[in-house]
Amino acid sequence: MGKDATVRVSYNEYVLVTALTLARRHRPVWSWTRWRTVCRCGAELPCRARHRIPINRGHWPT
Repeated sequence: MGKDATVRVSYNEYVLVTALTLARRHRPVWSWTRWRTVCRCGAELPCRARHRIPINRGHWPT
C-alpha cells in the first residue's frame, strides 16, 4: 500500500471497532480513592461522557 492508498472499511467492521473502543474506555472499575465503582474514564456511574467517535452515516469511512 502506498502513502495515498484509500483503505475501505465495511460498515460492520466500523461498528464493531467502535463498540469495542467504547467498551474498553467506558466500563465500571473499582476506585480505591472514592471507595466505590466508577467508570474507567473517571466519571460517576452511569457514565454520560460524550463519546467522541462519530457513528452517523456522514462520518462512515469510505
